[in-house]
Amino acid sequence: MRPQHLMRRLRAVLLMPALLVLAACGGQGADSADAAAGGRQAVEKVTVAHAQGSTPVPKNPQKVVVFDVGVLATLDELGVKVAGVPTVENLPDHLAEYAGDGYAKVGSLFEPDYEKVNALEPDLIIVAARSAAAYGELSKIAPTVDLSVDYTDFLGSFRQRMEAIGTIFGKEAEVKQRLDAIDAAVQEAKAKADDRTGLIVLTTGGKMSAFGPGSRFGLIHDVIGVKPADPDIKADTHGEAITAEFIAKADPDILYVIDRDSAIGENGQAAQQVLDNALVNGTKAAKNNKIVYLEPFTWYVAPNALGSVENMVKAVADSLS
Repeated sequence: MRPQHLMRRLRAVLLMPALLVLAACGGQGADSADAAAGGRQAVEKVTVAHAQGSTPVPKNPQKVVVFDVGVLATLDELGVKVAGVPTVENLPDHLAEYAGDGYAKVGSLFEPDYEKVNALEPDLIIVAARSAAAYGELSKIAPTVDLSVDYTDFLGSFRQRMEAIGTIFGKEAEVKQRLDAIDAAVQEAKAKADDRTGLIVLTTGGKMSAFGPGSRFGLIHDVIGVKPADPDIKADTHGEAITAEFIAKADPDILYVIDRDSAIGENGQAAQQVLDNALVNGTKAAKNNKIVYLEPFTWYVAPNALGSVENMVKAVADSLS
């Protein structure tokens, strides 16, 4: 064999392993790229309009952090699992499991623990009402939506927030069915309202505050149509401080009462004790057995939950019977 032929064969033999390695690497790279592309395509997103804008979020997110008790209650009702929740005292029995070790604790409603939230690597973060101020910081960690309800348009904004939850978690049909049932119940309640007047009172620490139309409890006036016993009550976040004399002067047909201390688990003078005096007992509401003690958790802690609104509408409808 000629020397030049021998050299060509030697070079071919020496190059063969290198070519095989390159081919293998090239195949692995292509496979990895295809897998990554497939993974990206698998994440479907939906754009959700909320109280602080609109945000693209993953459809059916697997790891969700919730900073609102009403939203948490709604997700629980719909069978949606969450990964992280705030520390909340005095949860009712049906939500008691969220106080346990099965869920990461990510701070409080007012003060999120950003490090713990970040460590969870959530796909979605939900804030509302008491936690809405943390939206900006939390949105730096993961897609975040603010599902706060606008009390000046309670039913309309509530529907939008529930529809958003239905869209994100694939629960559109169930949410629609329940919202439609709420609308029907509202219409039935409105037909009972007639010209009756109502006064909404919150008690805490032995003191009282009144709430009117446009307030956090305005569903009674704004949605169902019970006339305010005093039309001059301002729609303030904490209500308008009042006395028993005020209640006597307003003389409502129905007195709606919410015990804040009971709602948040604080020891204090019960609402019944606060209102047990001659002035209140002389009102039309008292004489006609129409002092209605509303369920504290439903009305004060989680008034934006799907089940809460169902129960709130029913409670007001029952008071009008």
